[in-house]
Amino acid sequence: MESMGKKKPRPRRSFTPEFKAEIVELCRRGDRSVGQIAKDFDLTETVVRD
Repeated sequence: MESMGKKKPRPRRSFTPEFKAEIVELCRRGDRSVGQIAKDFDLTETVVRD
């Protein structure tokens, strides 16, 4: 029986400078929380905060 509840790790992704700049701009606007932006773009909050 497989280990229940364990997810496979997601492959490491890389992001273009343009994508990063877009995320930063969205955070600076303040329309949405960091958590909501992370969820909208399928990212973790830690990645967005970094």
